[in-house]
Amino acid sequence: MGGHTVKRLAEMSGVSVRTLHHYDAIGLLKPARVGANGYRYYGRDELLRLQQVLFHRELGLSLDDIRRILDSPGFDRAAALREHRHKLEADIRRRRRLLRTIDDTLAALERDAPLKETAMYKGFDAERQAAHERELVDRHGPQMQERIDRARAGRADWRPEDHAAVQAEQEAIEAGMARALSTGLPVDAPEVTALMRRHHAWVARNWNGEVSAAAFAGLAAMYAADDRFQAHYENRQAGLAEYMTLAMTRFAEAGLG
Repeated sequence: MGGHTVKRLAEMSGVSVRTLHHYDAIGLLKPARVGANGYRYYGRDELLRLQQVLFHRELGLSLDDIRRILDSPGFDRAAALREHRHKLEADIRRRRRLLRTIDDTLAALERDAPLKETAMYKGFDAERQAAHERELVDRHGPQMQERIDRARAGRADWRPEDHAAVQAEQEAIEAGMARALSTGLPVDAPEVTALMRRHHAWVARNWNGEVSAAAFAGLAAMYAADDRFQAHYENRQAGLAEYMTLAMTRFAEAGLG
């Protein structure tokens, strides 16, 4: 009967065995069959479905949305691939502009030359950011607009190295949380609490103001309700979105300490 074992599929795709088990459990990617020995076996259709899952993940969709798309009666695999190609080409063009922006900024920094302010932000998707901000305000009310305005004012005089430092800290926190999840640490473990302390400080810097326990818990609830945040964390590691929101909630309940 043949087929690839879950271990072999993990090796081919770069998706962990744990994640494949998770996809099976939520009905996103079922094996073609399960042998008498309990092993999962995947055939051609399953390999193609996993490819679609990964393409949709690259586009930022949540696992629930991906399952609904792939299971819809009118789903056309070839049409989906053509659409993925179109979106990836557009994204490649945007990322090339971002690379030029990085190169130009680095060159100016290394020469200690004046920065061309209008060129510092080429490639960033202002339209997408504006749409996201409008959605946040619609969902969470006028106080969200006040928070966005305050955060934008705080970033007005950031230098390129300030942006880079904030991005590096975000990456370090998320990598630490992924490791904590993979090693089975509870969300109130000292190591996780230390990461939450850093995350709280990171949020405060981005918001340009103090972040109360209630506000931090509210942010965790927003993470849990927003597909983009869910997709962001799940793209890094299956289960990380829930782990992150639980850790934030527990940290807030403990008085941010």
